[in-house]
Amino acid sequence: MDDLISRIVSEMVPPGAAPASSCQAQTTGGCSTCGQCAVHRAPEVDRIAQAGAARISLTPGADASLKAKIARMIDHTLLKPEGTEAEIRRLCDEAAKHGFASVCVNPCWVPLCRRLLQGSRVKVCTVIGFPLGANRGEAKACEAALAVKDGAGELDMVANLGRIKSGQMDLVEQDIREVVRAARGVPVKVIIETALLTDEEKVRACLAARAAGAAFVKTSTGFSKGGATADDVALMRRVVGPAMGVKASGGVKDLDTAVKMIESGATRIGASASVAIVG
Repeated sequence: MDDLISRIVSEMVPPGAAPASSCQAQTTGGCSTCGQCAVHRAPEVDRIAQAGAARISLTPGADASLKAKIARMIDHTLLKPEGTEAEIRRLCDEAAKHGFASVCVNPCWVPLCRRLLQGSRVKVCTVIGFPLGANRGEAKACEAALAVKDGAGELDMVANLGRIKSGQMDLVEQDIREVVRAARGVPVKVIIETALLTDEEKVRACLAARAAGAAFVKTSTGFSKGGATADDVALMRRVVGPAMGVKASGGVKDLDTAVKMIESGATRIGASASVAIVG
């Protein structure tokens, strides 16, 4: 399983990296014979690309542990309404220790998290229109602008689910577009709450998010009747293609489940059990 995950989980190409058509043997006249580069492992690269990756690392993966790779895909999450400041502080400590992609918290905690994580690689993510998505678009846009001002580096907004169920996709797209505009370049992830939608509605919601300029589509809030499934992640990946992210969230509590989501095309995992997943 570890070999499978290490092939599926890709790292971003660092600035100045060699182009995909080159390897050490071609650029320096020698080769480390590690067998791990993109040139010598073309079938694995094709598989990762088909799963949805937009970039593939050209460097050997042996130096980075499997757990570290998984950690960089996790939004360490605490969104329960009764979450305390002590719990938020512990969340940030854990995120910095394990190298998670972000902490995902309710908007009131963004300034604190920004201070606690200053100087680290961990981003502060917050939620917009959460958890119902039924707020007016103007309210969501205002909430997004305030969150960015407070220091949020990513926004997870809930799409207007009633509009999706009503087939009013022009209004759904407008709702998302207002948040994207208010975010001023900060990546927006659109939660479509897959457990409440038919497959056709999921497709339409993903297309609306893509058209509105969102960076990710996301399966679930974790507050509805179901969470992420591998089938939903695969469907979302097929719809949005390789350029957008897909976040699997809700019910991802162990490594095996995280692996299934990654295999299906997820590029981010939202979890409150993050430490257990990489521990």
